Amino acid sequence: MISVCLAAYNGERYIGEQLRSILGQLGPEDEVVVSDDGSTDGTVAAVEALHDSRIRLVHHTERASYPHTFDYTTHNFEHALRHARGELIFLSDQDDVWLPGKVPLMTGVLRDALLVVSDCRVTDAVLRVTHPSYFVFNGSRPGLWRNLAHNSFLGSCMAFRRELLDRALPFPRDSVPHDIWLGLLATRLGAVRFVPEPLMLYRRHDLAVSSAGARSPFSFAQKLRLRMTAVRHLYARLYGK
Repeated sequence: MISVCLAAYNGERYIGEQLRSILGQLGPEDEVVVSDDGSTDGTVAAVEALHDSRIRLVHHTERASYPHTFDYTTHNFEHALRHARGELIFLSDQDDVWLPGKVPLMTGVLRDALLVVSDCRVTDAVLRVTHPSYFVFNGSRPGLWRNLAHNSFLGSCMAFRRELLDRALPFPRDSVPHDIWLGLLATRLGAVRFVPEPLMLYRRHDLAVSSAGARSPFSFAQKLRLRMTAVRHLYARLYGK
């Protein structure tokens, strides 16, 4: 069984198109877990309008105070993942578009890997391609130290096996993005594969939460503190310290 976990917040404009691109690649026993973080627009209505029994809409009601915007997204994803029932788990943003063949290719790779990351095409708000390869644009490649220095783990392009989730939960509570956390942990626990085929349109627009595909809003000192926090949590999770 496949679980696609999607974190939603005020995504009315794009979420219907994204869900249709996902549902067309899933079987009747698979599911899409949409965790809505208190949207104030028509996001919930757009999800319900699809009338697809494979969609499970859950509501993230935690209102903790976090230092960074991405922390809210990270813990909304954690909420979705806690509801996932599948053995193979995909992450999804609310505003992208999956390309045909994404699910079968990535599930095939997961037969021999713990986590897989695919390439994608970076686009503008109306899906005009601005960078044909995120891997090339970002310099993405595997490796623990490489990804501590410069992250290649783009969550919306990731899928993994349940055994990784069992080790990853609960997520760290302070400033470790969900995709970096899962990617670094997978690098220490099993095989990680980078697939060079672009399998998604990665839409960048004014309301996007992530800065991937654009200039980072963080200074060098902030990036260093975030990486040190990630290493501290990784060490504690792996070695119980």
